[in-house]
Amino acid sequence: MEFENKVALVTGAAGTIGKGLAERFCQQGASVFITDLDQAALDTIAKELGPKCKALAADCTKADQVAKVVEAAKAAFGGSIDILVNVAGSVGKGGPVEDMSEETWDFVFDVNCKGTFLFTKFVVPIMKAGGGKIVNFSSKSGKTGSALMTAYSAAKAAIIGLTQALAFELAGSNINVNCVCPGITADTGVWKSVSADYIETMKLPVDEIVKKFTAKVPLKRLAAVEDVVAVTAFLASKGADYMTGQAINITGGREMH
Repeated sequence: MEFENKVALVTGAAGTIGKGLAERFCQQGASVFITDLDQAALDTIAKELGPKCKALAADCTKADQVAKVVEAAKAAFGGSIDILVNVAGSVGKGGPVEDMSEETWDFVFDVNCKGTFLFTKFVVPIMKAGGGKIVNFSSKSGKTGSALMTAYSAAKAAIIGLTQALAFELAGSNINVNCVCPGITADTGVWKSVSADYIETMKLPVDEIVKKFTAKVPLKRLAAVEDVVAVTAFLASKGADYMTGQAINITGGREMH
């Protein structure tokens, strides 16, 4: 029961990775508060996970809504938040940079960067009382930018910089801040969006797109949701007490720096 007596707040929890994390935390003893845009989807997940899971929908780019979620999470389980996992993100509409709209660029940065900033901003004052773990979501594309994904690559690189800055800033408060950098992960909204964009741009069927993505992966497959959940849960655990400011690749060996 790695997370017994801990309170975890997971954003982007209606997606497969966020839901997987909420389930893992609940299974290992935590009380979990989940948030995403769709209250009905969150309610379904909370019902499935049981009484130790509560939910409130919010737009992660709106400070007032984020503040309400954080206060609700604090009130739901005794006043503390020990773990924050910022899963919420968006790849936006990919394609050639000359075709990208300003609205797409702004949207991708708002969801990935502003959303992570806002949840961190409101959780940190609570977390300072007893320390904690923050895990942010970057991407393989934040380490090495991906063609046709300029806004997403830039936003995810910014998450790594934010993680490092926060690690320095919050170390004295016993708060560890790390991020994960998954490769393309099957059965996720990002993969659905990316594959659709590549199918449209490159005029190839989905099985050929998968071959292109995995050709340079030493382990020869896409990441699975469980691969990402396992590493993220470790970074939220006591086992990662001496880790902070790290950007951990989950890429099957595709990214090695």
